[in-house]
Amino acid sequence: MIKVSETAKKKVIELMQDDGYNHTEDFVRVGVKSGGCSGLSYDLKFDKENQDDDKVFEDNGVKIIVDKKSFLYLIGTTLEYSGGLNGTGFVFNNPNANRTCGCGESFSL
Repeated sequence: MIKVSETAKKKVIELMQDDGYNHTEDFVRVGVKSGGCSGLSYDLKFDKENQDDDKVFEDNGVKIIVDKKSFLYLIGTTLEYSGGLNGTGFVFNNPNANRTCGCGESFSL
């Protein structure tokens, strides 16, 4: 399961509305892909449909879909949003990551 913090929820709803998505019907697609300075990087986008092999979750009023392959890397992750001095954006607090890069956008196991 993937959790969503209160600050991330607010930002997700705002961005979904800005992009023409409905947060009560549409999804946040979270995934993992090869790349980044640590080997794997996070992928986050909005989606209106889920695929047959997707895992579907809802936490804190946000619907999340994850493909099967990415799910193994993301179990227990919390999606947060940071608006601090080090930059703004979504942050993945992933207990499975052994190493992360300085920007927080990639990781390794």
